Amino acid sequence: MKSILVPVENHNTMASVLSVAALAGHHLDGKIDGVSLRAMQLQVAGTEPIIAVSVPPSYQDEKETLEKARALFEACAAATAENANRMLWNCETAIDDSGLSCLARVYDLTVIGRPSVEHGGARMTTLEAVLFDSGRPILIAPPQAATGLGKNVVISWNCSTEAARTLAFAMPFLHKADKVSVLTIEEAVVTGPSGEEICANLSANGIEASNYVVSARAHKPGAVILAESANLGCDLLIKSAYTQSRLRQMIFGGATNHILYHANLPVFMAN
Repeated sequence: MKSILVPVENHNTMASVLSVAALAGHHLDGKIDGVSLRAMQLQVAGTEPIIAVSVPPSYQDEKETLEKARALFEACAAATAENANRMLWNCETAIDDSGLSCLARVYDLTVIGRPSVEHGGARMTTLEAVLFDSGRPILIAPPQAATGLGKNVVISWNCSTEAARTLAFAMPFLHKADKVSVLTIEEAVVTGPSGEEICANLSANGIEASNYVVSARAHKPGAVILAESANLGCDLLIKSAYTQSRLRQMIFGGATNHILYHANLPVFMAN
Protein backbone atom coordinates (compact mmCIF):
# COMPACT_ATOMS: atom_id res chain seq x y z
CA MET A 1 0.00 0.00 0.00
CA LYS A 2 2.46 2.59 -1.30
CA SER A 3 0.36 5.00 -3.36
CA ILE A 4 -2.04 7.28 -1.48
CA LEU A 5 -4.49 9.75 -3.00
CA VAL A 6 -5.86 12.81 -1.21
CA PRO A 7 -8.68 14.88 -2.74
CA VAL A 8 -8.29 18.43 -1.39
CA GLU A 9 -11.05 20.98 -0.97
CA ASN A 10 -11.55 23.97 1.28
CA HIS A 11 -13.73 22.40 4.00
CA ASN A 12 -13.40 22.80 7.76
CA THR A 13 -11.77 19.40 8.47
CA MET A 14 -9.25 19.43 5.62
CA ALA A 15 -6.33 19.94 8.00
CA SER A 16 -7.19 16.65 9.71
CA VAL A 17 -7.47 14.85 6.34
CA LEU A 18 -4.01 16.02 5.31
CA SER A 19 -2.60 15.13 8.74
CA VAL A 20 -4.01 11.58 8.55
CA ALA A 21 -2.70 11.20 4.99
CA ALA A 22 0.77 12.21 6.18
CA LEU A 23 0.54 9.70 9.05
CA ALA A 24 -0.50 6.97 6.61
CA GLY A 25 2.37 7.83 4.28
CA HIS A 26 4.84 7.62 7.15
CA HIS A 27 3.38 4.38 8.56
CA LEU A 28 3.24 2.62 5.19
CA ASP A 29 6.34 4.27 3.70
CA GLY A 30 4.20 5.47 0.81
CA LYS A 31 3.86 8.47 -1.49
CA ILE A 32 0.93 10.89 -1.30
CA ASP A 33 -0.58 12.59 -4.35
CA GLY A 34 -2.89 15.57 -3.94
CA VAL A 35 -5.67 16.57 -6.34
CA SER A 36 -8.22 19.36 -6.25
CA LEU A 37 -11.83 18.35 -5.70
CA ARG A 38 -14.33 20.54 -7.52
CA ALA A 39 -16.92 22.24 -5.32
CA MET A 40 -20.43 20.88 -5.68
CA GLN A 41 -22.53 23.21 -7.79
CA LEU A 42 -26.25 23.89 -7.54
CA GLN A 43 -27.96 24.13 -10.92
CA VAL A 44 -31.00 26.39 -11.18
CA ALA A 45 -33.34 25.81 -14.14
CA GLY A 46 -35.61 28.54 -15.44
CA THR A 47 -38.52 28.42 -17.89
CA GLU A 48 -39.80 30.46 -20.85
CA PRO A 49 -37.15 30.15 -22.26
CA ILE A 50 -35.47 27.21 -20.47
CA ILE A 51 -32.17 28.35 -18.96
CA ALA A 52 -29.82 26.44 -16.65
CA VAL A 53 -27.42 28.46 -14.49
CA SER A 54 -24.79 27.02 -12.16
CA VAL A 55 -24.35 28.72 -8.79
CA PRO A 56 -21.59 29.70 -8.37
CA PRO A 57 -20.66 29.95 -12.07
CA SER A 58 -17.92 27.45 -12.85
CA TYR A 59 -15.81 29.92 -14.83
CA GLN A 60 -15.48 32.14 -11.76
CA ASP A 61 -14.54 29.63 -9.08
CA GLU A 62 -12.65 26.85 -10.93
CA LYS A 63 -9.29 28.61 -10.80
CA GLU A 64 -9.82 29.78 -7.23
CA THR A 65 -10.78 26.25 -6.13
CA LEU A 66 -7.62 24.82 -7.63
CA GLU A 67 -5.37 27.49 -6.11
CA LYS A 68 -6.85 27.11 -2.61
CA ALA A 69 -6.59 23.32 -2.74
CA ARG A 70 -2.98 23.42 -3.86
CA ALA A 71 -2.08 25.95 -1.18
CA LEU A 72 -3.59 23.73 1.56
CA PHE A 73 -1.75 20.66 0.29
CA GLU A 74 1.59 22.40 -0.14
CA ALA A 75 1.35 23.96 3.33
CA CYS A 76 1.07 20.46 4.79
CA ALA A 77 3.92 19.23 2.59
CA ALA A 78 6.12 22.09 3.78
CA ALA A 79 5.43 21.37 7.47
CA THR A 80 8.22 18.76 7.74
CA ALA A 81 11.07 17.52 5.58
CA GLU A 82 9.50 14.05 5.57
CA ASN A 83 6.19 15.41 4.29
CA ALA A 84 7.99 17.30 1.55
CA ASN A 85 9.64 14.08 0.37
CA ARG A 86 6.37 12.15 0.36
CA MET A 87 3.77 14.63 -0.84
CA LEU A 88 3.37 15.66 -4.48
CA TRP A 89 0.72 17.88 -6.06
CA ASN A 90 -0.61 15.97 -9.07
CA CYS A 91 -3.41 18.08 -10.50
CA GLU A 92 -3.82 20.71 -13.23
CA THR A 93 -7.61 20.97 -13.13
CA ALA A 94 -10.15 20.28 -10.39
CA ILE A 95 -12.10 17.03 -10.68
CA ASP A 96 -15.58 16.08 -9.50
CA ASP A 97 -16.62 13.06 -7.42
CA SER A 98 -17.01 10.86 -10.49
CA GLY A 99 -13.56 11.76 -11.78
CA LEU A 100 -12.11 11.13 -8.33
CA SER A 101 -13.62 7.64 -8.13
CA CYS A 102 -12.04 6.79 -11.49
CA LEU A 103 -8.64 8.16 -10.49
CA ALA A 104 -8.75 6.30 -7.17
CA ARG A 105 -8.71 2.97 -9.07
CA VAL A 106 -4.96 3.40 -9.67
CA TYR A 107 -4.14 4.19 -6.01
CA ASP A 108 -3.83 1.78 -3.12
CA LEU A 109 -5.69 4.05 -0.72
CA THR A 110 -7.70 7.29 -0.78
CA VAL A 111 -7.91 9.51 2.31
CA ILE A 112 -11.23 11.33 2.77
CA GLY A 113 -12.79 13.45 5.52
CA ARG A 114 -15.57 12.08 7.71
CA PRO A 115 -18.88 13.26 6.23
CA SER A 116 -20.72 16.07 7.96
CA VAL A 117 -24.32 17.21 7.85
CA GLU A 118 -23.15 20.72 8.64
CA HIS A 119 -22.38 23.28 5.97
CA GLY A 120 -18.68 23.48 5.21
CA GLY A 121 -17.87 19.85 6.03
CA ALA A 122 -16.75 16.91 3.90
CA ARG A 123 -19.42 15.49 1.58
CA MET A 124 -20.97 12.03 1.81
CA THR A 125 -21.21 12.00 -2.01
CA THR A 126 -17.41 12.09 -2.27
CA LEU A 127 -16.95 9.23 0.18
CA GLU A 128 -19.58 7.05 -1.47
CA ALA A 129 -18.23 7.72 -4.97
CA VAL A 130 -14.78 6.38 -4.04
CA LEU A 131 -16.10 3.63 -1.76
CA PHE A 132 -18.44 2.12 -4.35
CA ASP A 133 -16.88 3.02 -7.70
CA SER A 134 -13.11 2.78 -7.24
CA GLY A 135 -12.79 -0.85 -6.16
CA ARG A 136 -10.21 0.34 -3.62
CA PRO A 137 -10.29 1.05 0.14
CA ILE A 138 -10.62 4.43 1.80
CA LEU A 139 -9.20 5.89 5.00
CA ILE A 140 -11.67 8.24 6.72
CA ALA A 141 -10.09 11.04 8.75
CA PRO A 142 -11.90 12.26 11.89
CA PRO A 143 -12.80 15.95 12.32
CA GLN A 144 -9.87 16.51 14.72
CA ALA A 145 -6.34 15.58 13.68
CA ALA A 146 -5.22 12.15 14.88
CA THR A 147 -2.06 11.87 16.98
CA GLY A 148 -1.20 8.36 15.80
CA LEU A 149 -2.21 5.76 13.25
CA GLY A 150 -1.95 2.00 12.90
CA LYS A 151 -0.18 0.97 16.09
CA ASN A 152 -3.29 -0.29 17.91
CA VAL A 153 -5.80 -1.64 15.40
CA VAL A 154 -9.33 -2.91 15.98
CA ILE A 155 -11.04 -5.04 13.32
CA SER A 156 -14.82 -4.79 13.43
CA TRP A 157 -15.80 -8.32 12.38
CA ASN A 158 -19.39 -9.21 11.43
CA CYS A 159 -18.65 -12.49 9.58
CA SER A 160 -19.63 -11.03 6.17
CA THR A 161 -18.08 -11.16 2.71
CA GLU A 162 -17.56 -7.39 2.89
CA ALA A 163 -15.67 -7.73 6.18
CA ALA A 164 -13.43 -10.44 4.70
CA ARG A 165 -12.63 -8.27 1.67
CA THR A 166 -11.91 -5.24 3.86
CA LEU A 167 -9.60 -7.35 6.03
CA ALA A 168 -7.66 -8.47 2.95
CA PHE A 169 -7.16 -4.84 1.86
CA ALA A 170 -6.00 -3.89 5.37
CA MET A 171 -3.19 -6.46 5.68
CA PRO A 172 -0.38 -3.88 5.18
CA PHE A 173 -1.66 -2.01 8.25
CA LEU A 174 -2.07 -5.20 10.26
CA HIS A 175 1.48 -6.38 9.56
CA LYS A 176 2.82 -3.11 10.99
CA ALA A 177 0.54 -2.93 14.04
CA ASP A 178 1.81 -3.46 17.58
CA LYS A 179 -1.60 -4.64 18.77
CA VAL A 180 -4.53 -6.13 16.83
CA SER A 181 -7.98 -6.86 18.27
CA VAL A 182 -10.90 -8.60 16.53
CA LEU A 183 -14.20 -7.21 17.81
CA THR A 184 -17.56 -8.89 17.18
CA ILE A 185 -20.90 -7.43 18.28
CA GLU A 186 -23.24 -10.37 18.90
CA GLU A 187 -26.35 -8.62 17.57
CA ALA A 188 -24.67 -7.37 14.37
CA VAL A 189 -23.45 -10.48 12.53
CA VAL A 190 -24.39 -12.61 9.55
CA THR A 191 -23.74 -16.31 9.07
CA GLY A 192 -20.01 -16.85 8.68
CA PRO A 193 -16.65 -17.49 10.37
CA SER A 194 -16.21 -16.38 13.96
CA GLY A 195 -13.76 -13.83 15.28
CA GLU A 196 -11.74 -16.70 16.73
CA GLU A 197 -11.37 -18.19 13.26
CA ILE A 198 -10.22 -14.81 11.93
CA CYS A 199 -7.59 -14.66 14.69
CA ALA A 200 -6.35 -18.08 13.52
CA ASN A 201 -6.13 -16.83 9.95
CA LEU A 202 -4.21 -13.75 11.04
CA SER A 203 -1.84 -15.93 13.11
CA ALA A 204 -1.10 -17.99 10.00
CA ASN A 205 -0.05 -14.71 8.37
CA GLY A 206 2.26 -13.78 11.25
CA ILE A 207 -0.20 -11.42 12.95
CA GLU A 208 -1.18 -12.12 16.55
CA ALA A 209 -4.67 -10.87 17.41
CA SER A 210 -6.97 -10.99 20.45
CA ASN A 211 -10.63 -11.92 20.07
CA TYR A 212 -13.42 -9.92 21.77
CA VAL A 213 -17.14 -10.73 21.61
CA VAL A 214 -19.47 -8.09 23.06
CA SER A 215 -23.24 -7.75 23.37
CA ALA A 216 -24.79 -4.49 22.24
CA ARG A 217 -27.73 -5.06 24.63
CA ALA A 218 -29.99 -2.04 24.17
CA HIS A 219 -27.37 0.11 22.43
CA LYS A 220 -26.72 0.72 18.75
CA PRO A 221 -24.03 -1.64 17.38
CA GLY A 222 -22.15 1.28 15.79
CA ALA A 223 -21.99 3.11 19.10
CA VAL A 224 -20.75 -0.05 20.85
CA ILE A 225 -18.03 -0.55 18.21
CA LEU A 226 -16.75 2.98 18.79
CA ALA A 227 -16.97 2.67 22.58
CA GLU A 228 -15.11 -0.66 22.65
CA SER A 229 -12.49 0.68 20.23
CA ALA A 230 -11.91 3.60 22.60
CA ASN A 231 -11.66 1.23 25.57
CA LEU A 232 -8.98 -0.76 23.73
CA GLY A 233 -6.98 2.40 22.97
CA CYS A 234 -7.50 1.95 19.24
CA ASP A 235 -5.91 4.41 16.79
CA LEU A 236 -7.30 2.74 13.63
CA LEU A 237 -10.65 1.00 13.14
CA ILE A 238 -11.03 -1.44 10.25
CA LYS A 239 -14.69 -1.70 9.28
CA SER A 240 -16.45 -2.98 6.19
CA ALA A 241 -19.11 -0.78 4.66
CA TYR A 242 -22.79 -1.58 4.25
CA THR A 243 -23.45 -5.31 4.77
CA GLN A 244 -27.13 -4.39 4.54
CA SER A 245 -28.29 -1.96 1.84
CA ARG A 246 -27.52 1.74 2.05
CA LEU A 247 -31.24 2.55 1.76
CA ARG A 248 -32.10 0.27 4.69
CA GLN A 249 -29.33 1.84 6.79
CA MET A 250 -30.55 5.35 5.94
CA ILE A 251 -34.10 4.46 7.01
CA PHE A 252 -33.52 2.14 9.96
CA GLY A 253 -29.96 3.01 10.94
CA GLY A 254 -26.95 0.72 10.98
CA ALA A 255 -23.42 0.35 12.28
CA THR A 256 -21.81 1.79 9.15
CA ASN A 257 -23.95 4.92 9.11
CA HIS A 258 -23.35 5.55 12.81
CA ILE A 259 -19.59 5.21 12.42
CA LEU A 260 -19.49 7.41 9.32
CA TYR A 261 -21.03 10.30 11.25
CA HIS A 262 -19.63 9.78 14.75
CA ALA A 263 -16.13 8.25 14.58
CA ASN A 264 -13.42 10.32 16.23
CA LEU A 265 -10.57 8.11 15.06
CA PRO A 266 -9.33 7.11 11.59
CA VAL A 267 -11.48 4.40 9.96
CA PHE A 268 -10.26 2.09 7.19
CA MET A 269 -13.21 1.03 5.08
CA ALA A 270 -13.95 -0.99 1.94
CA ASN A 271 -16.97 -2.67 0.42
